Amino acid sequence: MSENIMRIIDLRGQKLSRAELLAAMPRAAMGTSEATDLVRPILDDVKERGAAALRDFEEKFDHVRPKNLRVPAEAIADALTTLDPEVRAAIEESVRRARAVAKNQVPQDFHTDLAPGARVAERWIPIQRVGLYVPGGKAVYPSSVIMNAVPAQAAGVESLAIATPPARDNAEGLPNKTILATCAILGVDEVYAVGGAQAIAMFAYGAKGSEPQDGDVLCDPVDKITGPGNIFVATAKSLVSAFVGIDAVAGPTEIGIIADKDANPSLLAADLIGQAEHDELAGSVLFTDSPELAEKVQENLNYRVPKTEHAERVHTSLSGTQSAIVLTDGLDQSIDAANAYAAEHLEIQTKDADAVVKRIKNAGAIFRGPYSPVPLGDYMSGSNHVLPTGGTARFAAGLGVHTFMKPVEVIEYDEEGLKELAARINAFAVSEDLPAHGECVLSRFVEDPYNKATLREQEKEAGLL
Repeated sequence: MSENIMRIIDLRGQKLSRAELLAAMPRAAMGTSEATDLVRPILDDVKERGAAALRDFEEKFDHVRPKNLRVPAEAIADALTTLDPEVRAAIEESVRRARAVAKNQVPQDFHTDLAPGARVAERWIPIQRVGLYVPGGKAVYPSSVIMNAVPAQAAGVESLAIATPPARDNAEGLPNKTILATCAILGVDEVYAVGGAQAIAMFAYGAKGSEPQDGDVLCDPVDKITGPGNIFVATAKSLVSAFVGIDAVAGPTEIGIIADKDANPSLLAADLIGQAEHDELAGSVLFTDSPELAEKVQENLNYRVPKTEHAERVHTSLSGTQSAIVLTDGLDQSIDAANAYAAEHLEIQTKDADAVVKRIKNAGAIFRGPYSPVPLGDYMSGSNHVLPTGGTARFAAGLGVHTFMKPVEVIEYDEEGLKELAARINAFAVSEDLPAHGECVLSRFVEDPYNKATLREQEKEAGLL
């Protein structure tokens, strides 16, 4: 009999405090602090030397020195003409569904009338310029182009730039053709063959040109950076976040599954493997109150893992400390544990899935039922797959139209509206030892707000009291 791949965390018979339950959850180590010393010099060099530094780092890390850091428009167009028709149809369907959902996500302006002449309105304003990072590495991610660009376009962002590493098999230093074709489908024409921390630096600081084809300015700085990436990208985003917006500092991807005795162990194993395929540090966690189901899942993993293409990567992920089968006393404890884990992706495979969904407080996205597996959301459900990781779903949300907009309040008071509050505002300001605040308001109604001896009388004469 094969040794089980996944470790067991047994919570049965324990009454854990919230802190103990959080500590019991399996986690991948982020380790951004270790990367800081490597990333900071990259940021500084790109800030100082611009395109020249970008070419040096591309040559060092991606083993190609791009002639054109900004991808020529004809290369983007050509990529679309050579795209496999079936892949194109899949990408276009993904875009169609994502746009349909994003359209309904756009928040609406509103106003509140508080009294005659007293209104507070709220406008949702698109971020002006956004940099979207699309990773390379172990896979190709045209889906990340869609997930970042579609909600930004729905939000009304004026200027979108995409950075993605050069393809390893492209001698000219151009990005993967499927990614470029996806950009063409989406109508994004500002694309850079730049990866890693250097791409984040380019977005944050902008980059001056170093060769004639760059122009004087290769890339203008952006207002916000979104998109997943490796530990160096995550660290770079963290370091620049003091002065440019970021979506999140993302860690390794993860799946949580709540399952009861009636769930299909074969499907559960397939779903755990599917997430583990991403990365050796990917987390796969099953919460169940059925030891019999847990054993059947282990048996299915022992059968399936050696047969999948990336078996070694999957085995490393599933056997790591970030993955586990969590045994619980019942569905209530499974739900409590899942809320503590706050999975990036949470599947519900239980008898009464709707009741369980209503009790989930922390998850990046919830996948209800056996026919809503995570890869559906990765590619074509219409939802967004850029989601909070590492337990941050306890307070953060996934990427969406709201990521690319900012609510700005508009205060609209006329003379009557302000007059009603003037004396109270002054009293409030004085209580905070900020009398000039009150004097600012009173100046609109009384002759000399600085004459405190007569101020009370002035307020009465002005009708403020």
